[in-house]
Amino acid sequence: MNALLAALSVALAAAVALTMRGGAAAVLVCAACAMVAGALVIKGEGAQRPFLLKIFVAGLLVRMAVGSLINAFELQDFFGGDAITYDLLGGALADAWRAGVPQPADLAEWAIGGGWGMLYMVAVVYAAVGRNMLAVQFVNAVLGAATAPVIFFCARHIFQNLRVAKVAALAVAFYPSLVLWSSQGLKDGPIVFLLSLAMLATLKLGEKLSFKYFATLVLSLFAILTLRFYVFYMLAAAVAGSFVIGMRQVSSQSLARQLLIVVTMGVGLTYMGVLRTAGTQFERYGNLQAVQTSRADLVRAANSGFGADVDVSTASGALSAVWWVSFPLLVVGVWFTLSYRLRQALPILLFTLMLTLAYSIFQGNIGTAYRQRSQILVFYFIFVAVGAVLLKERQEDRQRVIAYERQQSVTAVQRAVEARKRYSAWKQGRGEELERVAQDINERVNF
Repeated sequence: MNALLAALSVALAAAVALTMRGGAAAVLVCAACAMVAGALVIKGEGAQRPFLLKIFVAGLLVRMAVGSLINAFELQDFFGGDAITYDLLGGALADAWRAGVPQPADLAEWAIGGGWGMLYMVAVVYAAVGRNMLAVQFVNAVLGAATAPVIFFCARHIFQNLRVAKVAALAVAFYPSLVLWSSQGLKDGPIVFLLSLAMLATLKLGEKLSFKYFATLVLSLFAILTLRFYVFYMLAAAVAGSFVIGMRQVSSQSLARQLLIVVTMGVGLTYMGVLRTAGTQFERYGNLQAVQTSRADLVRAANSGFGADVDVSTASGALSAVWWVSFPLLVVGVWFTLSYRLRQALPILLFTLMLTLAYSIFQGNIGTAYRQRSQILVFYFIFVAVGAVLLKERQEDRQRVIAYERQQSVTAVQRAVEARKRYSAWKQGRGEELERVAQDINERVNF
């Protein structure tokens, strides 16, 4: 398997570098990012390092292949037109840096909407290798592939079950929509990765205070704020709520640790300027009428709009727009989690619930809905993995019971056969003994 992945990596890298415009630079950027991500991956679970490294490399190769096809056939507008916008504005920002002039005025609008972080990411890549959308796609591919090991760590931490962790990681690595949206120059790949990283840091901090995970959490939250501000607020609420309620048995020490984390996190985010933008964002976007306006625009602006007659500007209208339908494995997994792992999974449950309801209210475009649902799919896959493993273990238990009963039946038959043999041998021996006695009596009588 290792040799196969290595051969595929070399072949794909060579094909991209030799046949695509800017391919060599994109491959170099991808290799540099992949080495950093791979080094972090192998620092995790000792016994599972080979599995995690394989799933990371395989997931990356799939994303590189899909991203290369989209780039080669210029399908960005078909799959996600926002990539073209990020390319234009990110390129303009990189040009401004090179020329030493102020950044374009268009960035002010993006700062209010919470999308300027993607422009800076694109600009950094372009400043390093020139205007190269494929390089941005490959950076997102690395982040998308790295999400699978992060989800593995989250699932393993919550359920302490290797099977659950592996199934969740495999689903995140190869599920088609997650591959598609992390193979393009869109911000969904980085957002999903940062959400997973923030959840992992939250779970670790709920168990033990660590500067490494605290810094990871704060930086992840800030990065999400620069990409999609409303996701940041829901994530921050879920994280803070999980620390207040507690993910483990409450003690004076754990309570003090949780309060310290919440307060310090608030101070850190305030220092980064979160409160300066929060007022403007809530004033502009923080009401249902604004949501209705945005949703109506999504319905009108694309051929894939749906629910044009739905009004979500009132609470009753919002409830009628809920479109998420759970599937059986998810239901089984969530039920088990609520019954046996509620505290441990609290931050993920709170966040996925809030974001699911928010998108149910807001979405009015099929393409956007499929794209943005990736932000919660990675967490739902954890619960789907739980449901799948539960059903698998129940099936194995039934098979073990059947095998045991079958073995017991075979053993019982064998014992009966052995008993019959012993009885026959005893009876035969007893008959021979009686025959000798009778013969002896006859001989004495004749004598």
